[in-house]
Amino acid sequence: MLEFRDIDITDRERITRALEFSQFMGCEYSFSNNMAWKRLGDSKISFYKDFYICCSFRSDDGIPRFFLPSGKGSYKEVLGEMKKYSESLGKPLRVAGITDTSLEMLGELFPGGFETETDDGDWDYIYYTSDLAELPGRKYHSKRNHLARFNELGADFSVMTEKDFDDCITFSTMEYNSRSAGSDHSFIAEQYAINTYFSYFDELALKGGVIRIDGKIAAFTIGDRLNNDTFCVHIEKADTGFNGIYAGINNCFARTAAAGYKYVNREEDLGLEGLRRSKRSYHPAFLLKKYTVTFK
Repeated sequence: MLEFRDIDITDRERITRALEFSQFMGCEYSFSNNMAWKRLGDSKISFYKDFYICCSFRSDDGIPRFFLPSGKGSYKEVLGEMKKYSESLGKPLRVAGITDTSLEMLGELFPGGFETETDDGDWDYIYYTSDLAELPGRKYHSKRNHLARFNELGADFSVMTEKDFDDCITFSTMEYNSRSAGSDHSFIAEQYAINTYFSYFDELALKGGVIRIDGKIAAFTIGDRLNNDTFCVHIEKADTGFNGIYAGINNCFARTAAAGYKYVNREEDLGLEGLRRSKRSYHPAFLLKKYTVTFK
């Protein structure tokens, strides 16, 4: 029977090995994301042979939500073990993070054996790195205007170093305290994630960028390698009192940290209309459609 526990920094090598084998593009297939955001969904991890399994135990209906395992071996076998575990809890097996390719694979392994649903708020926005870095053509005209406003600020962009950590944490804390819904679980989980990123910045092989205006933090962002051709942006914070600041941090980070990668994954919009408009305004190369299946 599978056993689940908290993820730990000491798991990085084993988990990364499984993630590297599968080369999934979804933002949930990131060791740093799994470790940093574990409080959001009360996530726990397990291993089965050469597979890495992550499961969120926090849900509205009490059904644990597994993510499709990454690693090497028989999916029929590992999913069978996951099904046994779920049934031991008196729950059906529910698996998320499934792309079109994975859904086809599951259909062949378990024909008629599950129900499928999808929520476009969970789909990842995938961009060409060159588009975010160069903002080419007419469709990016408004973004170039925003960037021009940013360039008028006299801002300084730099690659994040340990010397920036305290200022970034303070900036993030002030933003958190200014929110009216400061006790919301997702806001609290976000603060935990940010502190985790800074606590294990080097161990997680993260990359960051910082914008300062008059010496003070005006924006920062953090991300890391997701797979061979995709860089993932995990956190992006900015003071909207500065015109064009988000356009600036987005563009600077794409030109530096994401250089050498074909794609940038800027994660999902969570069904939030303002966030959706913002992400779509950058003209993604495609949205990575993801499904959740519940086995019968």
